[in-house]
Amino acid sequence: MDVPGEALSSTPLSPAHRALKEITFGSIAGMVSKVFEHPFDLTKVRLQSQVLDSSARFNGPLDCMRQTFMNEGILGLYRGLPAPVVGAMAENAALFLSYRELQNLIRRYTGQPEPQKLPLSELALAAAGAGAITSLVLTPVELVKCKMQVQMLVPQSSSAVGAGGVPARLPGPIPVLMSVIRTSGFSGLWLGQSGTFIRETGGGVAWFGTKEYVASLLVSRRTGNSSQSDTSELLTWESALSGACAGAAFNLTLFPADTVKSAMQTEEELRPKKASSPKSTFIGTLRQMYKAQGIKGLYAGCGITIARSVVSSAMIFVIYDELNRRFG
Repeated sequence: MDVPGEALSSTPLSPAHRALKEITFGSIAGMVSKVFEHPFDLTKVRLQSQVLDSSARFNGPLDCMRQTFMNEGILGLYRGLPAPVVGAMAENAALFLSYRELQNLIRRYTGQPEPQKLPLSELALAAAGAGAITSLVLTPVELVKCKMQVQMLVPQSSSAVGAGGVPARLPGPIPVLMSVIRTSGFSGLWLGQSGTFIRETGGGVAWFGTKEYVASLLVSRRTGNSSQSDTSELLTWESALSGACAGAAFNLTLFPADTVKSAMQTEEELRPKKASSPKSTFIGTLRQMYKAQGIKGLYAGCGITIARSVVSSAMIFVIYDELNRRFG
């Protein structure tokens, strides 16, 4: 079965070649999927960012997309795109590379031969580690992305409105990045790291674990072989279906962590505090959001996120598996 980290070739690849392959294939898959899903991600972040507001700007995902298109045009739906494209490339490259190398580490520790597929419990451990590593790369990128996605929501801001009420040119990803460093220091780039860590660690288990499990079922059903060492290649539709299930599982598991993260990362723009006020924490923001809107608020934007992740996750695994099949 051709799953991430299990592609085989007649000649073993060197560690450097293997790492380059994982980075390249993961980056391409992440970049293509992010271009597709960005308008839906922007909608999710804007819905999450209004949970602690006294009055909601949007009545739901469709209303958010409609208002964004009416007020900002088609380019508004892609506001902040460069940051997540870079982030998606880095995220998927780190995920697939870490997942593969952690599997190899587990094999060396347990003495299992490389062609043999690891048990699902050990794959889950590798996935959790890959998610934890990736969260360190992803948090600064998501911070910039979220700040850019709410720029037009800042009321009467001089950064958003020019003379005569005409929208001014808004700062791009590099100015936003430098602004964070100037105001909060280099460590400020990891605002919301707790939420990203929880989401990526648990979500990594759900994402890779679901993909592996569903793919195994599909291959077993097609070949009649339920052995874990089965190395039959996935068909394209099997990659797509197992990837779609993985995308849904990822967002259903720990979505509230992502909601809290988005609220923390957009607080400076939408709910500025006095300089003397204590810094927001993950637990403190979680309590505030639950008090404001309960469970419903913690799952703001979840529906549209699951819908787009089903498609984007299927795209990621189809692209990755096809590249592995042809060039791995």
